[in-house]
Amino acid sequence: MQSDNRILDDMAKVATGALGSLTGLRQEIEGKVQQHLERLLSRMNLVNREEFETMKAVAQEARAEQIKLERRLQAIEAKLAEKSATAAHHAPSMPDKPNL
Repeated sequence: MQSDNRILDDMAKVATGALGSLTGLRQEIEGKVQQHLERLLSRMNLVNREEFETMKAVAQEARAEQIKLERRLQAIEAKLAEKSATAAHHAPSMPDKPNL
């Protein structure tokens, strides 16, 4: 009986050692994969999330300003067209041929 327990204890130690080795191997593989991905991504010139969100906010602000300026320009053009129409309506008519 004593030898059976010793065999089971030895098997448990071997299994524990194997699991420890597998855990170490797993961590090593994950580290290598992460390093490889980081190298690959750095070559692609990608931006991080913070930079992206910052530029997105800048672009949204610029777009809002553009819309505001377009509306302002349309209002100015409408006033100019109105003044031109009023001036043309009130201008004295010129004869087609001068009297000689």
